[in-house]
Amino acid sequence: MHEISIITVGGTIDKVYFDAKSEYEVGPPNIEKVLLELHLSISYRINSLMRKDSLDLTGEDRALIAATVAADPCNRIVITHGTDTMVETARQLTKISHKTIVLTGALEPALFKTSDAVFNIGCAFGAVQSLGPGVYIAMNGKVFPADNVRKNLQENRFETVS
Repeated sequence: MHEISIITVGGTIDKVYFDAKSEYEVGPPNIEKVLLELHLSISYRINSLMRKDSLDLTGEDRALIAATVAADPCNRIVITHGTDTMVETARQLTKISHKTIVLTGALEPALFKTSDAVFNIGCAFGAVQSLGPGVYIAMNGKVFPADNVRKNLQENRFETVS
């Protein structure tokens, strides 16, 4: 199996709690800790591109994400991203062809025992290895094409648009 490139841009999946500030902030990529604990036999590399809440991502940030993905020598890419604007970023990436790109994140920080991060990362890794070229979102136990998904804010989950 070919190497998987992991690009981290921040979001809840990477949030940590700073007692002195009494608030959560985006910290270093938590996917590295998650993957090390799983003892995987998958070849991967991690590129920590930025550490932002997805609500703070700009058009320039999304352009940088797209340029980084396009220039990446790997054809299989997992992006950890905040859930609030994940769909917007995914749709911008659909202009990139010949790569399998899967975005994932978490509704609670990865370091929380009750976080969905490990499950979502596992789904993303399965999807990036088994799907053909395209852009997908792996959340809530499902894999969605980027052009047919939305985040349902009331239910706090992702769902098919139609």
